[in-house]
Amino acid sequence: MESVNQVMEPVSKTAQWTAAARAVESERPDHIFDDPYARLVAGETGFELLERYAGSAVVPFVLVRTRYMDDAIVRTVQERGIRQVVLVAAGMDMRAVRLTWPEGVTLFQLDRPALLETKAALLAENPPRQGTGAVSQSHSVPVDLASGWQDELHAAGFDPGQPTLWVAEGLFFFLPEDVVRDLLGSLRELSAPGSVLIGDMTSRATLHNPLAKGFMRVLMEDGNPWLFGTDEPEEFLESCGWVTEQLLQPGEEGADFDRWPHPVPPRSMPNVPRSFLFTAGVKPA
Repeated sequence: MESVNQVMEPVSKTAQWTAAARAVESERPDHIFDDPYARLVAGETGFELLERYAGSAVVPFVLVRTRYMDDAIVRTVQERGIRQVVLVAAGMDMRAVRLTWPEGVTLFQLDRPALLETKAALLAENPPRQGTGAVSQSHSVPVDLASGWQDELHAAGFDPGQPTLWVAEGLFFFLPEDVVRDLLGSLRELSAPGSVLIGDMTSRATLHNPLAKGFMRVLMEDGNPWLFGTDEPEEFLESCGWVTEQLLQPGEEGADFDRWPHPVPPRSMPNVPRSFLFTAGVKPA
């Protein structure tokens, strides 16, 4: 197989950057999650970007986010009995094979064709180790999330009559606000009662804070600018058809895991850069 850097060339390097962060964490003796594929996926580029973005506070957020979402996904399918899961912009995280899934779960992974092809090739050459709780059925659905994608999801076997767990990790930062609204609205339209959305957002203050200017400039130079943030995530989600069940800032109880090194600003403090992790349910019609 070609080197990871060659294969990942058409794919956003963001996937390699976050994989490098997961690799470093997975190799700690006290790791808070285990992603055995992360170093393979990251390649040299991922670790170069990890160094380039050092000091931005994004790496601790990636670690906390990964663990929060792992826990929320497992808890949701176990406690609510949801058996249809859609990873929206699935990236290069290998949750399909590294999490323990109940019997009968069908997983749909939406992302760009080049990324999904790369992930499939990596898994083919490096099959899951014995004893993993791989998902019962997994379908890769190549799409462009900024345009029409619903037909492709339906064609892959998605059933809108079943409750769905939607997972949108590390996605909304990179989309214009109108696209975020359209995407969240589309997810709501496809959601049967009992469906759940797990995701993350940043604040509008993050995009404009002077302390973040250097990091934002580097992201722009690398072709991955952050375009969207909201200081009122609960209101924003509700306007798109979702009711927030849980919203945490990294460092709060349930979103710390001994990895968040910064104080947690109270929500009443205005104009402060923040990150949000949330679990939401469908808003009644």
